[in-house]
Amino acid sequence: MEASQVVRVAVGVFIILSVAFGAPASPFFVSQWWLLFTLLVGANSLQSGLSQRCLVEKALCKFAPKADD
Repeated sequence: MEASQVVRVAVGVFIILSVAFGAPASPFFVSQWWLLFTLLVGANSLQSGLSQRCLVEKALCKFAPKADD
């Protein structure tokens, strides 16, 4: 999997979990403060799409082991 794909999967998982933990109708409800995490993930995704720079992707590329060609 490429780094951009890993970032998209992570964003999806974070959003699903934070909505599940933050929505009062959810059986997994913990606190509505979890919805703030959803907002932060969405804002970071928007910034990444507009600027073509993603810090998470850069970190993944830096710390991920290199594949031998």
